[in-house]
Amino acid sequence: KWKSLYQIQGERKRIMRETCSKYKSNNRRIITPYHVSRIFVEDKYRVLYCEVPKAGCSNWKRVLMVLNGLASSTKDIQHNTVHYGNYLKRLDGFDHKGIYHRLNTYTKMLFIREPFEKLVSAFRDKFEHPNNYYHPVFGKAIISRYRVNATKEALRTGSGVKFKEFIQYLLDVHRPVGMDIHWDHVNRLCSPCLIDYDFVGKFESMEEDANFFLHLIGAPRNLTFPKFKDRHSNEERTTTKITQQYFAQLSPAQRQQSYDFYYMDYLMFNYSKP
Repeated sequence: KWKSLYQIQGERKRIMRETCSKYKSNNRRIITPYHVSRIFVEDKYRVLYCEVPKAGCSNWKRVLMVLNGLASSTKDIQHNTVHYGNYLKRLDGFDHKGIYHRLNTYTKMLFIREPFEKLVSAFRDKFEHPNNYYHPVFGKAIISRYRVNATKEALRTGSGVKFKEFIQYLLDVHRPVGMDIHWDHVNRLCSPCLIDYDFVGKFESMEEDANFFLHLIGAPRNLTFPKFKDRHSNEERTTTKITQQYFAQLSPAQRQQSYDFYYMDYLMFNYSKP
């Protein structure tokens, strides 16, 4: 079993490196704090984890906290503690020497997810539930720009953004509000062409990949990757089928443009075109 998992890792890294050398001329660029701002540090087991939202990141942070001795079990850690507790250090918080030392000696990993599924998962989480950041900041701007005859109420609250409007915003070169980590490219979040990741896991094979990774770093035997869904746990996870239902609301041109938008992620992580 380990042997086939080693082979899968080799293949994923090969495809990633080949895509980088084919499309990116900048692989000799200097790594700045900006490039490592999404990377979390676990010094005890010497792990660097690049956070990709909607690809198991809450549970990965729980695992890192347990490895670090900050909690005895992943079950004990609340969502807000994970995201707002500031218990985990980020790599950009170290000086130049500290950053390079860790990049050169720690095990660097990231977990990714099929780009459209990740996008729909983010949309459902941020726009279909009450949210006192995404509705006023993104929702208002999206509705006022893309909805014809929007009601005063919709403009006031920013609630009720439709998927089609969200996609219009995403594909607009003059976006009314900036990018957000929940729908940015993995390519931009984790700089895989600059940072040579040792381990590339996939959300689709999360349990197997995660527990293989824990085995590789010599984590305690009783620590396994948590299976629970972090938020809106009574709601079905975003699946291929659910993703298709959302994309069915778009025109063929919008679907193609969305694919083009995530083209590098599709290519680099070997996901087939939906």
